[in-house]
Amino acid sequence: SPAPAPGPVPGLFSWEFATDPYPAYAWLREHAPVHRTELPSGVEAWLVTRYADARQALADQRLSKNPAHHDEPAHAKGKTGIPGERKAELMTHLLNIDPPDHTRLRRLVSKAFTPRTVAEFAPRVQELTDQLIDGFLERGEADLIHEFAFPLPIYAICDLLGVPREDQDDFRDWAGMMIRHGGGPRGGVARSVKKMRGYLVELIHRKRENLGDDLISGLIRASDHGEHLTENEAAAMAFILLFAGFETTVNLIGNGVYSLLRNPGERERLQASLAAGETGLLETGVEELLRHDGPVEVATWRFATEDLVIGGERIAAGDPVLVVLAAADRDPDRFDEPDVLDLSRRDNQHLGYGHGIHYCLGAPLARLEGQTAIATLLRRLPDLRLAADPADLRWRGGLIMRGLRTLPVEFGSR
Repeated sequence: SPAPAPGPVPGLFSWEFATDPYPAYAWLREHAPVHRTELPSGVEAWLVTRYADARQALADQRLSKNPAHHDEPAHAKGKTGIPGERKAELMTHLLNIDPPDHTRLRRLVSKAFTPRTVAEFAPRVQELTDQLIDGFLERGEADLIHEFAFPLPIYAICDLLGVPREDQDDFRDWAGMMIRHGGGPRGGVARSVKKMRGYLVELIHRKRENLGDDLISGLIRASDHGEHLTENEAAAMAFILLFAGFETTVNLIGNGVYSLLRNPGERERLQASLAAGETGLLETGVEELLRHDGPVEVATWRFATEDLVIGGERIAAGDPVLVVLAAADRDPDRFDEPDVLDLSRRDNQHLGYGHGIHYCLGAPLARLEGQTAIATLLRRLPDLRLAADPADLRWRGGLIMRGLRTLPVEFGSR
């Protein structure tokens, strides 16, 4: 049971909190593990911060992903999903639906993300990684977010979906608008989402004439074989694979490299292990980077379909529930020395990819991209170093994702 609270709840969602939310999460885990709070958007939601409660909530079928279950007051309309998805008719995707539709749609794309299919894609990910590093190698400095962590998953998912190379830079621009929420013009995110939807619908039409072995062709084939994927569903599916698959990977690579630069002992261990031709420490290391400061701070929205109890708190039907993965993954009841980065940590059932039926479909691809990006950077830029004071780095505001706006680095001759 929670310890009695010493003083008020620490400030949540401030700029200081975005820089380092972990002390506030530790306080909540101890004193208010299931805590109702008002979010910056004005929506009230429950935050679940302990590992055991989080794991249970992620798999609880009474918590629906469908926003129709939100008992929302008028001022909260449309404030719970991806900006612009409602207007652009992109709501019917995997992160917003429940079984049986979820089961059917997920089965359609799961074949594209099996470890075997992803392994076949490994040479392409390596090639993209090397090309991006080639682009800034001579300069001796780079912003690893904009020049590396951001383009890599965009180009990879475009290749996987079957977006022609000549259109991929447009995709990169739209994705850039989506990720700059708050930094771009008002309504910019929704406009980009709309452009992307228009493009995807047109691409689906073009591919019908000329099917390939890419993911969109696979979706078309499946719907032609009686799986009945509506055009909206196909566009929404391509959109969510892009959306879920790119910003998360940007932050996995960005946060991961940043953690290594802040933990030189662990980074040297990993470099020595890679130099010896081993992969074991890289594999456990990427999982540990995900646990320690992962890309998804809060799991996507869930809504109670009936009155229920989580961690001793009564939650009313219609209430939004947000599972705080970042807090659960540093719960000392589950992980020894949770605030320590230990790349060889073995007992690491982190929740960075979620848990239950919405467990991250793209986890094998994210692992491949994270491992390839980090290993190649350390191998090719062995003296990589931070080119900014950590106190001056800015974290992106926002509820779900955790990531740096920029990551300036230097390398090569001093």
